[in-house]
Amino acid sequence: MTDIRQALADALPANAFREAGAAYLEEPRGRWHGHAAAVIAPGSTDEVARIVSICATNGTPIVPFGGGTGLVGGQLLPQGAPVVLSLERMVEIGPVDAQGGSVTVGAGAILANVHEAAEAHGMLFPLTLASQGSARIGGLLATNAGGVGVIRYGNARDLCLSLEAVLPNGQIMGGLKALRKDNTGYDLRHLLIGSEGTLGVITRAVLRLHPKPPEAATALMVVPGPKAALGLLQRAQSRIGPGLSAFELISGQGLDFMAETGIDLRQPWPDRPDWMCLIDVGAIGAAAALEHLFEDANNAGLVPDGVIAQSKAQQAHFWEIRERLPEANRKVGAISSHDISVPVASIPEFISRGPGVIAEIGGFRINCFGHLGDGNLHYNVFPIRGESRADHDGKRDAIKRAIHDLVHELGGSVSAEHGIGRLKVSDLERYGDPGKLAAMRAIKAAIDPKGIMNPGAVIRV
Repeated sequence: MTDIRQALADALPANAFREAGAAYLEEPRGRWHGHAAAVIAPGSTDEVARIVSICATNGTPIVPFGGGTGLVGGQLLPQGAPVVLSLERMVEIGPVDAQGGSVTVGAGAILANVHEAAEAHGMLFPLTLASQGSARIGGLLATNAGGVGVIRYGNARDLCLSLEAVLPNGQIMGGLKALRKDNTGYDLRHLLIGSEGTLGVITRAVLRLHPKPPEAATALMVVPGPKAALGLLQRAQSRIGPGLSAFELISGQGLDFMAETGIDLRQPWPDRPDWMCLIDVGAIGAAAALEHLFEDANNAGLVPDGVIAQSKAQQAHFWEIRERLPEANRKVGAISSHDISVPVASIPEFISRGPGVIAEIGGFRINCFGHLGDGNLHYNVFPIRGESRADHDGKRDAIKRAIHDLVHELGGSVSAEHGIGRLKVSDLERYGDPGKLAAMRAIKAAIDPKGIMNPGAVIRV
């Protein structure tokens, strides 16, 4: 191990090395702990290439590290002595091409900073999620992150025009271009996006920007249940069309968790509803569109109550309610958390049947919320009051299996936007298509024959 450290020290400046502390070796939920022979933060693509070349020569595993916000263990290796390659210094943003609708960024750029750069030019980078203050572009692309705006703008994959990356042999794959059309052979960009660092290290990207909507409006609407929420979504899509920017389903249990854990957010109703929808519209006449939607849905019996934000501050408050749900979840302590998707039409059935499939395992509380518009739900199972997560550790696998079996039965996916990482490798093998898995193994073997890139993540070879 001294040899690999010495080889890296000879090839890189001293300021590239970091202390191998908890910031690089623990994940947000505290369930995974990693190891490292060295933690290195290169300052350029050339330095990344040097690191990868040295590791390839020595057969040393590499774990690419972005913001460390991943929830499936993809950013750390629980055994062995890998080189952790942090992109934290590669934070350049620019130039912004407002006319062409693009921006070139380093893989270490923080998402919130990309938002600010786009807004300074009157543009929008629409990838939005709770961890945007710390999540980095490289990790978001490597996991094909989703967020709240997928219904309108798509996943991270849909917001990337081209990539620069270092392949497992140390070769740089360049060719950054701000092109909407480039039909010159295999689109390796889409192979690297979502590969979670198992096929190479993303170093820079050209991201797609959108014009900022001329007007924006936000509403919280109460619904009797998920079936009514689906009916409200269908009405919103038919009446608002492409102006519908987000459509989130929130359960009353999440609001209860906020109160239980001391998150002091004023809620719109004195008696919290069981279900509600957070709706965002970006278009001319956005507020009027939401008013008409409420009237129509109310007359149809789908929405008994609702509030349309009357100011930007109230809009931000509504979104803060949604964005702090994960914080409340962490404070309560989930026994088993599930990032799943099912066909949108099957969401009411999934939510209806979910409690039954875990009732045989024990009594629990469920906080179900997520992106109704694209079928992605966060379905999290918690202990009842007076009990802790630790009291049920032995039931986690059974709960996960029961929920994932139901997801699979309904034609869904056990990983919607968080990736596979190491947490869900067995799930992918259990529920994945054999032909697809065989192709994935063949691609991994061809591009990374020594198996040094994030070994153990996504797929076993």
